[in-house]
Amino acid sequence: MSWSKLKKELESFLCPALVGRVEYRATSYHYLLGKSGNCYISVDKKNVLNMSDPNNTIRWYQTEQEIKSDSTIEVPISNEEIEEVRQDTKGTVPEDRLIVIARKKKITLLAKELLTAQATLTKSNFVVVATKYLSTSIEDNLESNDILLNVLALIDRRVGKKRILNMSEKIKLKHPIVQYFYELRRSTL
Repeated sequence: MSWSKLKKELESFLCPALVGRVEYRATSYHYLLGKSGNCYISVDKKNVLNMSDPNNTIRWYQTEQEIKSDSTIEVPISNEEIEEVRQDTKGTVPEDRLIVIARKKKITLLAKELLTAQATLTKSNFVVVATKYLSTSIEDNLESNDILLNVLALIDRRVGKKRILNMSEKIKLKHPIVQYFYELRRSTL
């Protein structure tokens, strides 16, 4: 699918309140074989999500460290996770420490998932992911671990007010750019 046709299709699914504010942009290199160009999403004429920004990996590493060290992040811990830690430590750890250990373990796991998703984003081809988005259900796009699929789904007109409001807890565990687009969409309600 050509870029202009893909762009038109993506824009047709934009939430009405974001039409004109959110734009899909691309640069292309006609004379460089194997070079796909640069695609990004801008909000209010400001480049917000650039898939090939060389500084992203540094920022993402800092994001991982911030997640791991931020005590204000609320990560729900289930009884099964506490029981797993209890079995790992063979019951030698006090009960209150089990919760702390389980929380740290889960935050580390979430940070690793986040880093993996970010690495995939830098390697992804916007056109390929956008085409996948158009051929996949909105529910699957929202539940996906792919950051770009989440972003495209959040600004989609098929996602209603009730669904947006009900996903506030789930969004807290997502990448900051997904959270940004979630807040952008919430501001339109």
